[in-house]
Amino acid sequence: MNVLITGNNGYIGSILTRVLLDRGYQVTGFDTGYYRGCEFDSYAYPQVKQIHKDIRKMTKDDLKGVDAVIHLAALSNDPLGAFDTRLTEDINFLATVRLAEIAKGMGIRRFIYASSCSLYGIAGEEAVTENSPLAPVTEYAISKVKSEEALTRMVDDTFSPVFLRASTVYGIAPMLRCDLVVNNLVGWAYTTGKIRIMSDGTPWRPTIHIEDLSQAYLACLECPIDMVHNQAFNVGQNKENYQIRDMANIAKKIIPGCEVEYTYEHGSDSRTYKVSFDKIFARLGQYYQPAWDVEKGMRQLYQAYKNHGLTLEEFIGNKYIRINQLKSLVTQKAISESLFWRN
Repeated sequence: MNVLITGNNGYIGSILTRVLLDRGYQVTGFDTGYYRGCEFDSYAYPQVKQIHKDIRKMTKDDLKGVDAVIHLAALSNDPLGAFDTRLTEDINFLATVRLAEIAKGMGIRRFIYASSCSLYGIAGEEAVTENSPLAPVTEYAISKVKSEEALTRMVDDTFSPVFLRASTVYGIAPMLRCDLVVNNLVGWAYTTGKIRIMSDGTPWRPTIHIEDLSQAYLACLECPIDMVHNQAFNVGQNKENYQIRDMANIAKKIIPGCEVEYTYEHGSDSRTYKVSFDKIFARLGQYYQPAWDVEKGMRQLYQAYKNHGLTLEEFIGNKYIRINQLKSLVTQKAISESLFWRN
């Protein structure tokens, strides 16, 4: 099977590509390359047919010979989503619909969409399920809701999307991100000796290791398609719901000599949600068996940061903070304000 992965040179894509190649899949990568030069570890997948292109410029030719699509490409977090709301609409929503229309027109039935648990927004103390009301509070989350709704309207016997609502991802990857909460907490602890909490630490977040998330995508490729046809799945584990302060205390236990510091810059962060993951285990348990938890992931991160010699300047710079890198490319006039490459 030839699987097209959009955003294959991003944080998740750099791991997912390896997972699929190791499993014997052919992979076609589709990535605009905003983060070239931002690698944490060098990597190369020579077996991948790589298409260097903006997702907004996808054509039928790019999907020739493709059997399934995994769509990761997006402005990938809340700060990026707020960078320019029009661009979030264009890239995260309109380009998603266009890609799906092309795929459907070419008879590609399996379409796995990278959604997010952030679309639950302000959900309180009760664990939300896939049937809970959606309450997105950011442009990024709104784009995920709109995309799910649009793809659902396209469903028929020839087009079978599945929506993987990922928890907040953590763990080491060649294209590391340090703007994700677990990676960020360990980064502050390692580079400064202080774990910076910008809220009051009470918000809940579901979390998932990047390897476990990749296994969920693999499960959706390998299970009978009727098991996941037009289904949304929260991806994570019930035990992996944490309050921010609890994650900080785990990091404090792992990194010697560090302290927790509350800056309260964001006050009491309104984005709080606990998530139920019962459905994915009930439906896909024979295919999806996660192996990580936050403590194990933090130990992996701490060791990798030490081996790399991560500095504070590098940690808070452009390489691992997505919004910083895009702003730098705009300032350098390497890309336009519409985020198209100038050359």
